[in-house]
Amino acid sequence: MSNATFSGCMLWLFAVAGAMAASGCSAIKSTDSFTLLTELPPGFSIKGEASYVPRTGEACTVPPRKGRNYPGLKFFEQKLSNDAQTARFEVPLTSKEGGCPLVLDSFGYEVDAKYGAARLDLGRDYTGIAFQDGTADSQNSSSPMTLQKQCEWFFRTIGPDRYIVKILQCKSVATPEQANGSVAKGPLQRAQLAGKTLKVVFDISNEEKPAVGDNWVKFPTGWKRCMGDSLEAPYAFCDGNKTDFKPFKMPDGRDCTVYPNCTE
Repeated sequence: MSNATFSGCMLWLFAVAGAMAASGCSAIKSTDSFTLLTELPPGFSIKGEASYVPRTGEACTVPPRKGRNYPGLKFFEQKLSNDAQTARFEVPLTSKEGGCPLVLDSFGYEVDAKYGAARLDLGRDYTGIAFQDGTADSQNSSSPMTLQKQCEWFFRTIGPDRYIVKILQCKSVATPEQANGSVAKGPLQRAQLAGKTLKVVFDISNEEKPAVGDNWVKFPTGWKRCMGDSLEAPYAFCDGNKTDFKPFKMPDGRDCTVYPNCTE
């Protein structure tokens, strides 16, 4: 597994002609931040957004954006790799930019995953972590704490040639140590994380499912696409007909009759 390390440095991103760019970084005291390790399967990339709100009891508001600097948001990125990888981010728990004491409210992930060679052969979903006030001794503060994100592919066909496309969905699930699932769904207490490590593990399910109900029939060899009223029918619901099926194309252009094995 390769490691992409963002050690002690925060990546500020801003939009320029539709692109994200870095604008600098600074050292962060470990007692006022936590280390966020994000484990990604092969073919995954992420963008992270840490969102800040005024500290409890403060009457001020989040300072407005000034040029490249946005006190209420801090951005992180881990680029796609064909191998499994681990991103390491140092995430501030507080911010004093603009004169308003701010605290971390949430960390949102934009998750992209490739399923084919073409530029647009990718799925995207959003997930995240919520944070709240608390005390350092109010719960188990072992480090690293682990959160699990389970991702799944849902497939469907589009267009007159019935090309397979995939939709990515990622959700929080409990780890074996979190039998009741409460930690998995948060929110987490900021005081528990100061100077510690939080690990977020993204897994991808081996089983894929149809994205639209009553479009496919499952056989021992794989899924077959229902015929519907005709080859040209764009929705082609099975509607009880489990004997007539139509071919489709894989993202790489192969003509197939069963998914994901292509041929029976």
